[in-house]
Amino acid sequence: MSEQNLLLVDDDKVFVDVMARALEKRGFKISCANGVDEAEILLSKQVFQKALVDLKMEGRSGLSLIELLQAKQPKCRVIMLTGYSSIATAVEAMRLGAYNYLCKPASIKEVLAAFDTQVSADVDVPDNPPSVERVEWEHIQKVLAENDGNVSATARALGMHRRTLQRKLLKKPVRQ
Repeated sequence: MSEQNLLLVDDDKVFVDVMARALEKRGFKISCANGVDEAEILLSKQVFQKALVDLKMEGRSGLSLIELLQAKQPKCRVIMLTGYSSIATAVEAMRLGAYNYLCKPASIKEVLAAFDTQVSADVDVPDNPPSVERVEWEHIQKVLAENDGNVSATARALGMHRRTLQRKLLKKPVRQ
């Protein structure tokens, strides 16, 4: 792989350090920014083939950076990365020109695969999306499975008290 310039924009310094090292090992030349304002400065100095942009940061949203990247460097493949995923933000990111959309935490393999697989902006949003309670239930079940059924580890991963999680698990699944 020839060296490609990649713009990494996220306000989580630890994530940026880890991801930048992993991407550099795979042949990318990384430029990092803590927010949209810093990224704008880098865009005026350099051409990027790829960009990994966080959605929620201090100041302006990563969505505004997608628009800016599309205007200044339309060939740049932008991956929107977020810990606050929703169908609405995914669709909005795609409509603004993002190449793909990933939810945190994302591994380096997932990031690299996302740069190779374009997601269509023509997403059919269901007329009756699942309720917030149903989405919460499914997320808890997913995290519980990732932690091999360990309630304490799942509670830590979800950032909630173990007893609160136990109460939620005792309830029946919420209907679609």
